[in-house]
Amino acid sequence: MNMSEKETINNYMDKLKFKNSIPVQLRFNDADSLGHINNSVYFSFYDLGKSEYFKAVKGNKTELTEAGIVIAHIEVDFFAPVFLSDEIEVQTVTLEIGNKSLTLIQRIFESKTCIVKCVCKTILVSIDFKTQKSVPISGAWRQAISEYEEREF
Repeated sequence: MNMSEKETINNYMDKLKFKNSIPVQLRFNDADSLGHINNSVYFSFYDLGKSEYFKAVKGNKTELTEAGIVIAHIEVDFFAPVFLSDEIEVQTVTLEIGNKSLTLIQRIFESKTCIVKCVCKTILVSIDFKTQKSVPISGAWRQAISEYEEREF
């Protein structure tokens, strides 16, 4: 994230309503030799968060047979380490929806202290699997996300 993007996200962070949250069970093999969770593992935590978020938005209607969404860009800012003894959660919210893409903001925080450990920005693109080309975000997805987030996109 460049500086203006970070400032924008930081300004929104207090205003964003993270309705979706999932606890993450930490495993021994998630830790590195320094005793904290390895940075590469965070992406699987964020994937869990995305899966739960889209289930909450679309229920069991998340079949992606002809068109779907794929990750085009993902980046993380780390603020504090996560240790095996921490109890963490991943929270997910849609920041914006464009014509062919949507941007999610996710954060991992320690449940007991509410300390944010890191923040992730993911840009997902709607794609037609047959043609392998980007397509507009469907009206059904836009409506489902708007209803779930209780705001218009």
